[in-house]
Amino acid sequence: MSGEGQAIPVLAQVEVPSSAEEGELIRAAQKGDAAAFEALVQAYDQAVLRLAFNLLRNEEDAFDVYQETFLRVHRNIRNFRFDCSFRSWLFRIVTNLCLDWLRKRKVRKEEPVCLETEDGLVDRTSSLPADHPASDPQRKLTSQELGERIDRALSQLTPRERMVFELRHFHGMRLRAIGEILGASEEATKNCLFRATQKMRAALGDFR
Repeated sequence: MSGEGQAIPVLAQVEVPSSAEEGELIRAAQKGDAAAFEALVQAYDQAVLRLAFNLLRNEEDAFDVYQETFLRVHRNIRNFRFDCSFRSWLFRIVTNLCLDWLRKRKVRKEEPVCLETEDGLVDRTSSLPADHPASDPQRKLTSQELGERIDRALSQLTPRERMVFELRHFHGMRLRAIGEILGASEEATKNCLFRATQKMRAALGDFR
């Protein structure tokens, strides 16, 4: 599948189940209930695809990680022991796969977050309708420039710094939860976020 000129498709929006409902779905899936497993996939597939694309900036790689993530979840869900949240366990699989991808990828071109189309500028990671910048040329230019600057700034981060920055600022996760995902202490995660933030500020500080 080629990523050229295509935007990440919008997946069906499904409300994440409550903790109690999610626990029931997990236990049912562990017993081989295909419908329960499908419900878990539908609840989290948008978040998994968005996270993978945000981290890898390449559509083809993001879909590969997305597919591999749920294959691994299917193979290993019986080993889930409820000692962390299902979301943290799932995101740990995604981030580990993305780290492997980033380490293996040497010179592969990353795709911009903002894609130029006949209808104007499209945010490739956006899953919800938004006020389109195409109607305002100045806003469109500013949005495009900012997107390019963010892409360049993120590319200067180490894979781990990029993971922490993305999970904290784009997914709103707490440092403790990010540490659980990456297998690091909260303090180490905080230090990693500080380094990433300093690099991003240095790269974007003069943007107005």
